[in-house]
Amino acid sequence: MSVTAIMTAMGEPASAQRENPLLVEWNTPYQTPPFDKIQVGDYEPALEFAIAEARAELDALVNNPEAPTFENTIVAMENQGKLLNRIAGVYYNLREADTSDEMDAIALRIQPKMTALSNDISLNPKLFERVKAVYEGSREGLSAEDIRLLEKTYKNFTRSGAALSDEDKELYRQYTTELSEATLMYGQNALAATNAFTLNITDEAKVAELPEFVREALAAEAKARGEQGWTVTLQAPSYVPFMTYSSQRDLKEQLYKAYNSRAKGGEFDNTPIIHKIVELRMKIAKLLGFENHADYVLAERMAENIPTVNDFLDELRDATIKYAKKDYKMINKYARSQGFKGDVMPWDWAYYTEKYKAEKYAISDEDVKPYLKLDNVIEGVFMAATNLYGLTFTPNKDITVYHPDVTAYEVKDSNGEFLAVLYLDFFPRASKRSGAWMTEFRGAKIENGVETRPLVSLVMNFTKPTETTPSLLTFDELETFLHEFGHALHGMLGKGKYESLNGTSVYRDFVELPSQIMENWATEKEYLDAWAKHYQTGEPIPAELIEKIVASKNYLAAYLNVRQLSFGMVDMAWHTLTEPYTGDIESFEKEAMAPVQVTPWVDGTAMCTAFTHIFSGGYAAGYYGYKWAEVLAADAFSLFAEKGIFDQKTASAFRHLLEQGGQRHPMELYVEFRGHKPETEALIESMGLK
Repeated sequence: MSVTAIMTAMGEPASAQRENPLLVEWNTPYQTPPFDKIQVGDYEPALEFAIAEARAELDALVNNPEAPTFENTIVAMENQGKLLNRIAGVYYNLREADTSDEMDAIALRIQPKMTALSNDISLNPKLFERVKAVYEGSREGLSAEDIRLLEKTYKNFTRSGAALSDEDKELYRQYTTELSEATLMYGQNALAATNAFTLNITDEAKVAELPEFVREALAAEAKARGEQGWTVTLQAPSYVPFMTYSSQRDLKEQLYKAYNSRAKGGEFDNTPIIHKIVELRMKIAKLLGFENHADYVLAERMAENIPTVNDFLDELRDATIKYAKKDYKMINKYARSQGFKGDVMPWDWAYYTEKYKAEKYAISDEDVKPYLKLDNVIEGVFMAATNLYGLTFTPNKDITVYHPDVTAYEVKDSNGEFLAVLYLDFFPRASKRSGAWMTEFRGAKIENGVETRPLVSLVMNFTKPTETTPSLLTFDELETFLHEFGHALHGMLGKGKYESLNGTSVYRDFVELPSQIMENWATEKEYLDAWAKHYQTGEPIPAELIEKIVASKNYLAAYLNVRQLSFGMVDMAWHTLTEPYTGDIESFEKEAMAPVQVTPWVDGTAMCTAFTHIFSGGYAAGYYGYKWAEVLAADAFSLFAEKGIFDQKTASAFRHLLEQGGQRHPMELYVEFRGHKPETEALIESMGLK
């Protein structure tokens, strides 16, 4: 059907018609999205049309008169909705990276229709009959990858209500639709609340002590807002440096409380939405035969069940809590030696820990940042992939991008074979949610013998350049870049027939292994020596500075460990509930975190109202996975440490693990690489606590 026919069918007058770039073939390099042609108004009609087309494809699949086979049912389902997936891959990713009020409004109208389509697929009895017939039939001639897809497809149906009674299916539709709307609203509220608060400072004396790069950034923020002086926002590149370098306790208390009560009451209140999300997840789990949402989630994780997760969190807590408390006492004692009275509060923590770090280890972010010019860091991150896997990265200006801050790279293998397009998007803006993440506009697959390679995007919120200084990263930002780049490698190196089994389409408690293992290179002298140069003098990073970085690597490791455990514990507390919770959000959070609470609790705060990972992201009943993956990463990197950080045999074995994606069980892949199951001791040792 032509685009004109499409638009006419949708009721648009011929005079108003223009080619919707989302609905035509993309004659672009590697069929990349034509961002320069897409307008916000294109999304809704394109999504509407693609949903209708997906429904037509579904009808054809369901009413196929031929007996169900692996090809005409399972593979057909894998490939169903290609146009919708292509458009949604653009729209939903840009809603995170470059949204607008209009984009958000579209989501509120489109999301219920997307959920309805999903439900119409998973709850279609005739379709499930076909899938079940293939699942229970002969598997002769199917490869291991085919069987993995078959089993995953069948499980997805049963986990999405296909085996429910008609009455329960209607409840499932209702609950999932309401949940989709609630999680969407939660995320929008969290972003809006983050953007809503700013602190404008006009007294120069209150910013005089700040490093020049912080003052410049705050002044630039004020100027952009038409304000005088210096403006602090709740975006990490603004909030964190101010909390780290300012001694203005009254301002920092105000900022801390604002940051840690985002969307807690007020115009963008997420508290009732949390109650709704938790209850709906519980109801859905019970419909499907599980006690609670965590039971439902963990059935498809490496950990497998709640006792394993709780035992894992408790084991790490027991091994580190006494050291974490020592960390707090140490900083308290140090602060008092500096004239501080009373106990260090959370808003004092970054300031005194940075001062102690600078004094004890003679190192601070300001010492390291000149050697971490963003351009050099990009070169260094790419170098790691070149040395490990032979990959090359070349900017391609013919590939259009969705924002001027973004750069697109062609990624090729050592033999010159095209592997992927990689988009890099570094700086914060009001239209971008906070944090850092890897995503895909398109995954890898092979269909009818033709291979499609992935379009991968890394989105971050790093320190912006100023009028006089280029973007200079903190050491934490370097680690973040390497972390997300590990996810990108997982996506870019995928080799398999089915997109749903490639790249990061793995169990959630396995997906962080490729990312977390990459962080280890950040403290390797051999690696830093090769690219970390002073942005003004070109001098290589001094050996003694690298030694200080290595020496300080485990500074506050126990404290940071239990802080992560606290997030996992509050996540499990919410999602192991078996009855609706109607009490106070703050009290619930405080009780859940009590076993690992080290710093004083601040009344009136609650991180859950902006805990997007578990309430609008994909980490519900899965946040423990970060620590789980840390164990995997520490144990896996110990092999690189033993053999050499760029040892080709080890790198080749790890690349094979990355290429497999979700085609095999992750424990099988891990043991094949490492030679044994992951051992917790490796993480404890890596923190210097043994």
